[in-house]
Amino acid sequence: MQVRLDKLNELKAAGKDPFEITTYEQSHHAAEIKAQFEALKDTEVSVAGRMMSKRIMGKASFCAVRDLSGDIQIYVARDAVGEEAYAQFKKYDIGDIIGVRGKVFETKTGEISIHAEELTLLTKSMQPLPEKFHGLTDTDQRYRQRYIDLVMNPEVRETFVKRSKIISSIRRYLDQRGFMEVETPMLVSNAGGAAARPFETHYNALSEDVKLRISLELYLKRLIVGGLERVYEIGRVFRNEGLDARHNPEFTLMELYQAYTDYEGMMNLTEDMFRHVAREVNGSAKIMYSGTEIDLEKPFRRITMTEAVKEYSGVDFATIETLEEARAIAKEKGVAFEERHKRGDILNLFFETFCEEHMIQPTFVTDHPIEISPLTKKKPNNPDYVERFELFIYGREMCNAYSELNDPIDQRERFKAQDALAAAGDEEANHTDEDFLNALNVGMPPTGGIGYGIDRLVMLLTDSPAIRDVLLFPTMKTMKAENKEAHGESEG
Repeated sequence: MQVRLDKLNELKAAGKDPFEITTYEQSHHAAEIKAQFEALKDTEVSVAGRMMSKRIMGKASFCAVRDLSGDIQIYVARDAVGEEAYAQFKKYDIGDIIGVRGKVFETKTGEISIHAEELTLLTKSMQPLPEKFHGLTDTDQRYRQRYIDLVMNPEVRETFVKRSKIISSIRRYLDQRGFMEVETPMLVSNAGGAAARPFETHYNALSEDVKLRISLELYLKRLIVGGLERVYEIGRVFRNEGLDARHNPEFTLMELYQAYTDYEGMMNLTEDMFRHVAREVNGSAKIMYSGTEIDLEKPFRRITMTEAVKEYSGVDFATIETLEEARAIAKEKGVAFEERHKRGDILNLFFETFCEEHMIQPTFVTDHPIEISPLTKKKPNNPDYVERFELFIYGREMCNAYSELNDPIDQRERFKAQDALAAAGDEEANHTDEDFLNALNVGMPPTGGIGYGIDRLVMLLTDSPAIRDVLLFPTMKTMKAENKEAHGESEG
């Protein structure tokens, strides 16, 4: 770093401070030049990017410049750029950002390159990049210093380029079907719409305690009440929970609501949208994930939760009518439950224990017990269950959808049950939201609603094993906290 600082001071003394340069015109990117070589051969182009390698060979040298699209080789000859510029080029360091103007040609070995006519040092890199052959391999360091990870690992950059394309494809799909994108509050007095523990903070100006939202649901439903018949939001939500391969406390959720349809309509939309996005972004609705082919082309399987539990555990909850029977079979099968759990909760525990891991190909699991679905319409012919589904792919929940409960009297009773759970110590229970109940009293039409974990969809379509691989800046323990742990210190 001292050597690089000395070089910078030398440049400044000569009136060539690279940090004073404000713009550089790029006519092309590396991939574009390679793809259009026949049309661009012998044409003058200008590119800009980070120098990733350099070979000095007397009067002529080579370097590789990496831009957003990839790498391209630069041929730098002293006679073409001038003696002074060539001498300066030899002092460039790996990691410096340079601009190159020159003509496109093909070397004797067949590599498409640029014959430099002018070089410009645009930014002096003051810190050496990781060693070339081993790169940035420490996982924690990659996540903490994502900027270096993006420089050194092109496949990481491609993941995040694809993430952007996935979200753009979703937006186009919904916009073309009459959905309206909206924004709702992140700081709320009542964090409802999901079973999760919220983060809490204090609003100084209003002298009120508030929470970070855990869901988008209740505000979007208010908009359906207001007559916006098709709405969606893609936004960050926050859940005060643990971190693992599929969970990050801050993540991207998309929820959409459509008036005058139900959970069947949401199933059809979801299947079509997943297929459409995979084709548009990956070129095929058949994708590979962790070495397994996932077929989004075929119709997605549909199975009720009770049917799935019977298939994979051998227990038929259609014949289990009482809580005592449910507890007895749970003990027999080794399924742990809590005193507060009711029959429907135990059915869900069976599903999580015996079924989820088998849902490899796209599967809609429908008709959940009412105990775990406080915002969902009951099934008219079986009020112990609700019109709800979750989509599972590769054993992971990809989305959660309902025929939305629009009966304000029923909803108040469901909220009361959630309040009781909260009073009993359930930190993930919902709380009564009086303004939302008031909105339902105004009248919400029959509505289908759904929430998608955008990060999990990106994981699927980029073949990424962990959620941290698709978040540019995942939640990490601070270095200060880690150092305290390492030295056995604690606060308070």
